[in-house]
Amino acid sequence: MKSARSGKELLRRYVVFIIALFIIAFGTSLSIRANLGSSPISCPPYVLSLVPGTKWSMGKYVICMHIFFILSQILLLRKNYHIIQLLQIVVSFIFGFYTDVTMWMTGLFMFDSSIFGYVMRCIQLCVGGGLLAYGIAIEVKCDVLTLAGEGFPLAISKVVHADFGKVKMFSDTGLVVIGAILCFIFIGGWHWDMIGVGTLFSMFYVGFLIRKFSPYTKWLEPFFNATPLTVITTERNISASPLVITISREYGSGGHEVGEKLAKKLGIKLYDKYLIDKTADELGCSYDFVKENEQNISTAKLWKLIFTDKSIPMSMNPSEDDAIFVSQSRTIKKLADNESCVIVGRCANWVLKDDKNSFHVFVCSDIKDAVGRVVGYINSSPEKAKEQILKTNKARANHYWQYTGGYWTDARNYDLVVNSSKISIDNIVEIICNSVKK
Repeated sequence: MKSARSGKELLRRYVVFIIALFIIAFGTSLSIRANLGSSPISCPPYVLSLVPGTKWSMGKYVICMHIFFILSQILLLRKNYHIIQLLQIVVSFIFGFYTDVTMWMTGLFMFDSSIFGYVMRCIQLCVGGGLLAYGIAIEVKCDVLTLAGEGFPLAISKVVHADFGKVKMFSDTGLVVIGAILCFIFIGGWHWDMIGVGTLFSMFYVGFLIRKFSPYTKWLEPFFNATPLTVITTERNISASPLVITISREYGSGGHEVGEKLAKKLGIKLYDKYLIDKTADELGCSYDFVKENEQNISTAKLWKLIFTDKSIPMSMNPSEDDAIFVSQSRTIKKLADNESCVIVGRCANWVLKDDKNSFHVFVCSDIKDAVGRVVGYINSSPEKAKEQILKTNKARANHYWQYTGGYWTDARNYDLVVNSSKISIDNIVEIICNSVKK
């Protein structure tokens, strides 16, 4: 076993990381120059930089705030603090320098209080927030370090065993409150151009855009030339490697039955509930907890996740949803490395998308046939069965989008798409077998 990251790849990741810091700083400064309120994390240093008579720039206050965050992480995590994260100190000085440079660069982007001026300031706020979000998305893609502003709430979330997104929301709110207090103490009152509607807008707008931009940072993968740090693999001889068949399926389509018969016909193992058991063991959770939460993202929860902060790599996020996905992905990778098998669900087609010896199948069916099957599964009326089908398929689609940025039913994600309403289960198994043999 060896890490998938070489020294050259790490160097590339750090170079891109430093560039991402500049984009983040430029987006932050552009938003501030709109004079509608700074982003939450910029509130305290921005207010202090405007105190009459101060000799410090905003960049210097940013460095001080980041150093405080780093020291707080060390105190909170102690032995669990990763030494590599001390590089956050270097990053803090770079980011502070970038802040001063970009504040100077954006000094010309100042508009008055006329109607045209307000329109331009709103556009400027949106563009600045967009650049900030894209910079963060690239930073997350680098997956090497966390900024001190993210590392601090991450440390808290680990200590109190809370979701990072929720802790980050409380942290950002706290920074806004501190900024407001500093306004009253040093400037004599509230200033909407320092902490205003733009501040509240940024809290949700930037987080939303990070999630939207994340799928569009894949262009960096060829430059990095490796898989994420969480994936540990061995070099494989493709011709001698295990064959893995993944089956994604609509609820009631008979996809699980296809998996069972296919595994039996090929004389290999079927993995479905095993992945739940394995994840439960790794996380120290009950089987019922993992079963209830995996692949189960309702529309209401999806909107919550959309507006939840995603400014750190998934591998670093201690949230229950991300931990389940990461754990199951690791299990799928290990299975693919060690044995031929059939894996049902769990975004396995996406996890193994770069595996040359995997074959991905999607099983769908007409709603009428799906209802007929589900009535037998849950012993209910057709109306209840149809409701359950729509709800389950929506949850699976949300789960797939949440973790892959793609669409669950997109045929381009699979090597074979079959409709069990048109082709019998046994014939589907034969088609898969013939396709794999060829």
